[in-house]
Amino acid sequence: MLEISNNISLADWEIELTGIRATGNGGQRVNKVATAIHLRFDVNRSSLPAVYKERLLASNDTRITKDGVIIIKAQSFRTQDMNKTDALKRLKDFILSVIVVQKKRRVTKPTKGSVQRRLTSKSNRKTVKQTRQKIKF
Repeated sequence: MLEISNNISLADWEIELTGIRATGNGGQRVNKVATAIHLRFDVNRSSLPAVYKERLLASNDTRITKDGVIIIKAQSFRTQDMNKTDALKRLKDFILSVIVVQKKRRVTKPTKGSVQRRLTSKSNRKTVKQTRQKIKF
């Protein structure tokens, strides 16, 4: 069972964890042990509230397929158990990040002082570059 918040949790049957072989440079046991974890979580079949489901499906993230399945591959650690906890933590963080409402940006203008400073620095730069040119007689 994965605890998302105080009142929201995911059952074990909702999350599909599969052991796969990790990619990358090998060692002595490279073709023997499946230490990486492939996590699949179907948003439509889950027991999440409707608000969570809508925001997850509306998010423009590459980890979500067109069918509404979140796929996370964890292969950072050497053991399968640590990769499993890492994948579950990343799923939890992803679900929590979607629910946070972004603050709406308010359009502002630069102050007169900042515009003036910018223009004076540009003119100073212009004079510095002009003094580097060849002198014409």
